[in-house]
Amino acid sequence: MLEYKVDDEVFLRMFNKDDAEEFFDLTINSKPYLKEWLGWLDYTKCVEDTVQNIQLRCNELVNNGGYPQSFAIIYNGRIAGTIGFNEIHKDNKIGVVGYWLGEKFQGKGIMAKALKTLIDYGFNDLKLNRIEVRVAVENKKSRALPERFGFKEEGRIRQAEWLYDHYVDHVIYGLLANEWK
Repeated sequence: MLEYKVDDEVFLRMFNKDDAEEFFDLTINSKPYLKEWLGWLDYTKCVEDTVQNIQLRCNELVNNGGYPQSFAIIYNGRIAGTIGFNEIHKDNKIGVVGYWLGEKFQGKGIMAKALKTLIDYGFNDLKLNRIEVRVAVENKKSRALPERFGFKEEGRIRQAEWLYDHYVDHVIYGLLANEWK
């Protein structure tokens, strides 16, 4: 089991099949909160959907030469959310980050710690040259994270994502390996 200790409260680890029920409950209990910015929530209807999601995440390990692509964020022994690379473009050494936290875990600095750890992992272990974060223009909380860590705002994609009944524009942030300290 690959784990990355962040501090005494937070660590990142690979998902496993035993996480399905807890991760499903976190997703469903946070659904009204998360639905403002995540367009896939209506596809998670039962624990089996989460089992399949975790299996896909486990398969990433094989596809990435033994390196996980995504992680459970563990806070004081509980799954608080997830963070990882939604995409890795191996030829260009680019990783595109995605993340979310359950509603009851907001405001504790968890995601900032997790993102810093993921950036280190991406540049040091995966040997990426570039890490991107794409986030809805109006999602101020999610935009604050890449800005905090020195990502540069590089542009906007108009109507980049369909969220249930409307399109949202995305901001693209980028950080290069030689810019990360």
